[in-house]
Amino acid sequence: MAKLPTEYEVTCPCCHATLVVDAGLRRVVRHVAPERADKPSLDEAHRILADEKARRESLFEASVQSERTRGDALSKRFEEALKQARDEPITKPSRDFDLD
Repeated sequence: MAKLPTEYEVTCPCCHATLVVDAGLRRVVRHVAPERADKPSLDEAHRILADEKARRESLFEASVQSERTRGDALSKRFEEALKQARDEPITKPSRDFDLD
């Protein structure tokens, strides 16, 4: 792209990106991101995808297992609450409304 006489390049001190600023417009007209050092190569793509697939599968299995045991835990808590309710004596609650 041809550079106009009113455009100049500036390097960002934070991210080291190249910014092209137009002095006439007083705006950034183009931004070029710097090359990342940790950018994976194309040769490692298969390994990265396999690792991510294994991670997703393990998270899914953990989710399925927690859902399977969730019903058991809820029914156990319900049985305990029901037993506690049966053991408590039945009393009539006293409210200010009932005293009139």
